[in-house]
Amino acid sequence: MKAITTTGWGLSAKLTLETASAPARLGANDVLVQVHAASVNPKDWKLNYHAAVAFTPLLVTKLPPFFGDDLAGVIIDKGSKVQDFEIGDAVYGMDMRPRTASLAELTRIDQKRIAKKPPSLTFQQAASMPLAAQTALQGLKKGKAEAGKTVLIIGASGGVGTFAVQIAKAMGLHVTGVCSGRNAEFVQELGADAIIDYTQGDYRKTVGPFDLVFDVTSYESPLTCDGLIGDDGWFISTGGDARSMLITPFYRVFGKHCGTVVVESWTRDLDTLSDLVESGKVRPIIDSVFSLAESQQAYERSRTGRCRGKVVIEVVPER
Repeated sequence: MKAITTTGWGLSAKLTLETASAPARLGANDVLVQVHAASVNPKDWKLNYHAAVAFTPLLVTKLPPFFGDDLAGVIIDKGSKVQDFEIGDAVYGMDMRPRTASLAELTRIDQKRIAKKPPSLTFQQAASMPLAAQTALQGLKKGKAEAGKTVLIIGASGGVGTFAVQIAKAMGLHVTGVCSGRNAEFVQELGADAIIDYTQGDYRKTVGPFDLVFDVTSYESPLTCDGLIGDDGWFISTGGDARSMLITPFYRVFGKHCGTVVVESWTRDLDTLSDLVESGKVRPIIDSVFSLAESQQAYERSRTGRCRGKVVIEVVPER
């Protein structure tokens, strides 16, 4: 089969299409998926960068690659304990463990990490959802989001942000999105009730408070957003930035409501998202599509930080 292999690491890692061995023997709870599409997540190149920074001084220069989690495709084989899926089912999901690599024609994945693909979505659209949409859903839940409350979404036009805006509106929240002026109309079309253009000054001193501040950029912290958080409000981050990850536990010591989303893929959450899609409340936003051979370019596009929605990698061309 064809699959992406990596050489180097950190921000200098190179992705190359090579011939590779098919996945080894399936576990009892595994399915073998013919991958039709995958998608890019900033956590991939961020983890490679932070790993290089952390381990190179320790003379460690080789680690498993972090590329390729999201997938959508068709089951072509299954383990002995797989009961809810059949060969031929179109599915989507993700697994961040190295055993599942979605930048390949075939991959294995645990049945609890997938769900049946929403019928109205193409494989490319479905592949754009698992990590980003579940991060949005799980982050909103962790921040005690509920109807009638207010939420500020920092990074509202990106992969996670576009889902967070739509899911929050579906939950009945009043949504304020932070984005650049060029994306303001786009984020409003997703359902945001108000827009803050971060290029026009330090909004953190002029707006708020909010019941939930959801930073999906990973560049803010409870300290930088302290004035935005209501008296009993929450600060939730997607993590990835050292300042946020270090300060968040410190704030909890003093009774502040804050946390980091450590996303996991679960069938129940994917089914929830499928229901939102099929009811017309959530739609995937695709920034751009690259072939499997163009995976390097796909990650370079993600690293620009200028994506509207998700960057998708096409493994099997859509008909």
